[in-house]
Amino acid sequence: MEIGIYSFVETRFDPLTGRQAGVEQRLAHLLEEIELADRVGLDVFGVGEHHRPDYASSTPAVILAAAAARTRRIRLTSAVTVLSSDDPVRVFQDFATLDQLSCGRAEIMAGRGSFIESFPLFGQDLDDYDELFQEKLELLLELREREVVTWQGKHRPSIDRRPVYPRPVQDPLPVWVAVGGTPPSVVRAATLGLPMALAIIGGEPERFRPAVDLYRATAERAGHDPEALPISINSHGFIAPTSEAATELAFPPFQETMGRIGRERGWPPPSRRQFEAEATLRGALFLGTPEQVVEKMLFQHRIFRHQRFLIQLTVGPMQHEDVLRAIELLGTEVAPVVRKELGSVRGGGT
Repeated sequence: MEIGIYSFVETRFDPLTGRQAGVEQRLAHLLEEIELADRVGLDVFGVGEHHRPDYASSTPAVILAAAAARTRRIRLTSAVTVLSSDDPVRVFQDFATLDQLSCGRAEIMAGRGSFIESFPLFGQDLDDYDELFQEKLELLLELREREVVTWQGKHRPSIDRRPVYPRPVQDPLPVWVAVGGTPPSVVRAATLGLPMALAIIGGEPERFRPAVDLYRATAERAGHDPEALPISINSHGFIAPTSEAATELAFPPFQETMGRIGRERGWPPPSRRQFEAEATLRGALFLGTPEQVVEKMLFQHRIFRHQRFLIQLTVGPMQHEDVLRAIELLGTEVAPVVRKELGSVRGGGT
């Protein structure tokens, strides 16, 4: 099983003025985190896309290109690219360039996005939310399939026999579809024969098993081998030498960030009791010692039989030294045990 990390590059900001602070330092720290993840043997690092003052990652491909120059083996993916509000031609060119710079380590994780700021920013109508993603995903797949493209759709000007460059090292360039578990999104990924990244950030993992079963059954009906289509489980968590330290370090930024987002969306504020409950074996948080995280990863693998696991270590701003320590523990104490138990090696599936 591949094991990795994803980040939205959260940054500190003044909630009264909405101004960001410390972006230069946060980006420098992120590159150090990716470099360490590569050095300790992790398989994947993902960078998300947001257009808000509390995040510094509006252009994942640019950040990942900087990381490509400082790493050797780790795969570099968006997590996610908000394809609905972007131009698929530019997305393909960005990641094909990243693939060349990284000698074939780039991936695209495409999604509709959990935030909506990018839609008005790039002139898209939220009423077309699902239709935009469907059409642009189809164009993205056409771009990776053919060097010279002819295409016509509703939400973008037509393309008439135009070549698109550069071409990536990998053929095809990996494209994953990120889903939150809704059946139409699962069916779309499976029907197209694309790997699925399933976000589990709350509740018992067993309740997501029907989504995985639906994905594999739909893929088989569509003529794809479900065993050849990777599934990634993406979740929040944090690792420290003791479970108490992990909780004390991770809860305050989690409470502030999820509480602020919750106020925007009408959610109740997160409580310490809920946080600790999610850290138990049947909760969504991968929080605690390396041994506890290993146990939870193996428990979920028995449920999903997935080929990749990505953890978001920094739900809110955290001390850089603590994050580096968590990455080191994930790479040196968690990943080797999980790989041994599942009979896999770095960079290989189960």
